[in-house]
Amino acid sequence: MTSTPQEDDVLAATKTWLEKAVIGLNLCPFAKSVHVKDQIRYVVSEASTPQELLEELVQELQLLAEIDINEVETTLLIHPRVLQDFDDYNAFLDIADEALTQLDLDGVLQVASFHPDYQFEGTEADDISNYTNRSPFPTLHLIREESIDRAVAAYPDAESIYERNIELLQHMGHDGWKKLFSA
Repeated sequence: MTSTPQEDDVLAATKTWLEKAVIGLNLCPFAKSVHVKDQIRYVVSEASTPQELLEELVQELQLLAEIDINEVETTLLIHPRVLQDFDDYNAFLDIADEALTQLDLDGVLQVASFHPDYQFEGTEADDISNYTNRSPFPTLHLIREESIDRAVAAYPDAESIYERNIELLQHMGHDGWKKLFSA
């Protein structure tokens, strides 16, 4: 049986991933400003079942919808104790979307997904393109729709981000990705 990482280790690994990959490689051109302004809420979940995670997700969605955007713009709900299997995690995303609808927050917030074993449909497990959505631990990214709208308006050709990220990672390869975190 593997031991569950401590909260400090989970936060440190997640912040390193955010700083080196998401911001450092500019995988998300919108992440740097909220990081610099300290407007990202990091929550390390203690949930050990999908039901417990759903309850926590609902609380975090409600909190993000109610809190001032200048205080918290986005939330990373990191859950190292549940949904380690990517297929189970992927199935949970439908439940997360249903929670948005039940809370009448569809169109107000959205949930983006990151997982250590993330795999886009139609790709092989080791395809480097999957690494655009690979995080150290399963993570639900709660995002305000207004933040997305504002970022897309400020970023020319936002639709091309995905393709640019894949090209970048293909150029880096697996060795380049590993070097990113070995320093």
